[in-house]
Amino acid sequence: MTSLPLGPLIDDPQPRPLPARICFQGRHVALEPLTLSHAPALFAAAEGADDSWTYMPFGPFPTFESLEQFIALQIVKHDPIFWAVRPAGGEISGWLSLGDLDAAHGAAEIGHIWFAPRMQRSAAGTEAVFLLLSYLADQLGYRRLVWKADTFNAASIRAATRYGFTQEGVLRAHRIVKGRRRDSATYSITAEEWPSRRGAMRAWLAPENFSNEDAALRSLATFRT
Repeated sequence: MTSLPLGPLIDDPQPRPLPARICFQGRHVALEPLTLSHAPALFAAAEGADDSWTYMPFGPFPTFESLEQFIALQIVKHDPIFWAVRPAGGEISGWLSLGDLDAAHGAAEIGHIWFAPRMQRSAAGTEAVFLLLSYLADQLGYRRLVWKADTFNAASIRAATRYGFTQEGVLRAHRIVKGRRRDSATYSITAEEWPSRRGAMRAWLAPENFSNEDAALRSLATFRT
């Protein structure tokens, strides 16, 4: 046995299952595996919101056909896997995905998050992210949950911090997106951190944290220990 320093042993180092295309139901939102049937509602939700695609590697979609073609390409892939987001009692208003799947090491990234303006900074948006993080960590046993953001994307960086992700650093010249260099800020939640993040999100989403106007009474950060 070596006398050199080593990281801690993993109790269960077996590969994790790959995510499946299944539905999720929360109090504020439902997630449905993305299909072509979602295209009309998504196209309507994106109307007049071209700026919301600024930091995405795709979009805006100038025609319904261009969006439909994009969806058709995504739904046959195994990485990433997309879900359409349906706020409770409403229309499909966005999508998000799980990708960069590394089942052997129990790591995956939540990303490609696009929410229509009406859903941004909402309980539905928070719960959509929570449902997929919980699926990875609690049901599939993933040990590393990843978030990446263009370093110019202040909204995505604020969201990562709000959800309790820890910044790891910046991947310089990480991607070419729409002909431009993208530096990516990287964030993660590890298995050791997840219980406190899960507890905070559950407490924030609880009915007693919302007023009659469906506004949160306390910020998510106040629930974290």
